[in-house]
Amino acid sequence: MAITIKTENQIGKMRRAGQLLAKTEELIAKAVVPGVTTAYLDGLAEDYIRSQGGIPSFKGYGGFPATLCTSVNEEVVHGIPGKRILKEGDILSVDMGCILEGYHGDMARTYAVGKISAEAKKLIEVTKQSFFEGIKFAKEGNHLNDIGSAIQKYVEENGFSVVRAYVGHGIGKELHEAPEVPNFRTLSKGVQLKKGMTLAIEPMVNVGDYNVRLLKDGWTTVTKDGKFAAHYENTILITDGAPEILTLP
Repeated sequence: MAITIKTENQIGKMRRAGQLLAKTEELIAKAVVPGVTTAYLDGLAEDYIRSQGGIPSFKGYGGFPATLCTSVNEEVVHGIPGKRILKEGDILSVDMGCILEGYHGDMARTYAVGKISAEAKKLIEVTKQSFFEGIKFAKEGNHLNDIGSAIQKYVEENGFSVVRAYVGHGIGKELHEAPEVPNFRTLSKGVQLKKGMTLAIEPMVNVGDYNVRLLKDGWTTVTKDGKFAAHYENTILITDGAPEILTLP
């Protein structure tokens, strides 16, 4: 699949999709409290996205059954919303996407459920900051490996590990477009970044080592050692200067 450079018109559509997601995320953030189910959060997100003229990107994608991916504690990504009740001390990673005017936005956040441990709090903060460390290098003329190297360096300096089994991706008319965007150092420099590229950058960070395994549902991925994991993602636009984050309010 070729890498697409977006036109101003297409970028406008992606900005609007990103803003719809940012507003959805604000709703979810307020609703993550002890006692709620992941299915409740999923319904909240789907109802809001559809009420604003959007379509959930994930629902039906490859057979995924929900609007949100809700991953609790040792679940890294692709957790399926259901009857699970969130409890004090949990952490919850929520990955969400929407289509508006034919273009996708994609983002993820990890939330504390009530009062959490100091280690879990640090994990969430480091995962978020690793994204911002990475996008310091997300500008025209640099290479993909500059982003991944910066993310890995920051995460490991803080005593955590970066998941290798999943990577970020290009995004636009399709949810997953070229190129793949590793959150870690690779042997190759990777693609050179060009103005007009749109990328979903999404570090997934584990307390223990980076190995993961897939559960029997065929979707939910958990840390192999059972330790906590966190996820942070935004859709960004490459410019000739600092990148524009399309999924921040």
